[in-house]
Amino acid sequence: MGRVMNRVIVGAAIMAAGLLGGCASQRPELIPVACDMPESTAYAQTPAGFAGFCLRFASQCISTPGNATVVQLTDQSWQSLSRINRKVNSDIWPEEDEKHYGRNEYWTIPTDGLGDCDDYALTKRKDLIDAGFPMPALRLAVVYSPQSGRHAVLTVKTDKGDLVLDNLRDDILPWNATGFTWIERQAASDPMRWTSLQPVMTADLRTAANATQGTPQASTGQQIPAVSSAKNGL
Repeated sequence: MGRVMNRVIVGAAIMAAGLLGGCASQRPELIPVACDMPESTAYAQTPAGFAGFCLRFASQCISTPGNATVVQLTDQSWQSLSRINRKVNSDIWPEEDEKHYGRNEYWTIPTDGLGDCDDYALTKRKDLIDAGFPMPALRLAVVYSPQSGRHAVLTVKTDKGDLVLDNLRDDILPWNATGFTWIERQAASDPMRWTSLQPVMTADLRTAANATQGTPQASTGQQIPAVSSAKNGL
């Protein structure tokens, strides 16, 4: 995602951090436990950068029928997730598409060690697939980050909840402990189909907030401000 995104996204989006009290646990020595991210059937347009990526990397965009949609989060799979997340974060140096390729939103698996947030996510996804993780469980997502604005991450659906691999940090967090506003994500059934997360996030997290004693309820219908710049690393 470029540093210059003169775009205002208005909708029923909500900050997920801290709302689902008790379902997120993160200590470095332990496998994190998260809640399942709410699923959505609401249509979202496939990001143009991802559509272009699929024209050049078709094998990364065709899921084999019958593949598992959930990763069994064992000690071994957790170690693989953590190792690949850290390795890719270390191997790629942040550089924006405009400077790198002379265009915006050029999603790719870089071979020159330079990339932005979507390139980190795509590289992690490929490396995890190569390591034996099922493609349908590895789902790209677009979020709004308070640090960097519009941002792409990789989510991993596990039997212990949805986790997030992010180029801005080496720790793998439960999805609801990131502080992100969730905008859209790949569908498990088809990598080319994306769904809007804003309606389900609003309904699901409002219910969770009302049910959680002592947990401040976030406002709904939050307006995401225009993004004029983002932190280095995107």
